[in-house]
Amino acid sequence: MNMYVGKLSFDVTEDDLRKAFSEFGLVESVNLVMDNYSKRSKGFGFVDMPDNSEADTAIKTLNKEGLNGKMIKVNAADSGGNRRLQRKKMKRKRF
Repeated sequence: MNMYVGKLSFDVTEDDLRKAFSEFGLVESVNLVMDNYSKRSKGFGFVDMPDNSEADTAIKTLNKEGLNGKMIKVNAADSGGNRRLQRKKMKRKRF
């Protein structure tokens, strides 16, 4: 399951995320989104875990405990497919 991790401290690294989520099971990938100009974290990223039950446990636990002393937001990531379908269905009227 691919998970969105938000409200991260700007000093959190991909290794920090991997270590935190590894406590719940195998972590396939970690992607911390960085600002292209400042090379600093944007405060969110994505973690992919192959086992959905382990990912659910990580979501429930980390939403309560936080990371590096800061409360974070963890949920299943939206693949984007749903948003694209919604945009297609919406037709804007032009005046």
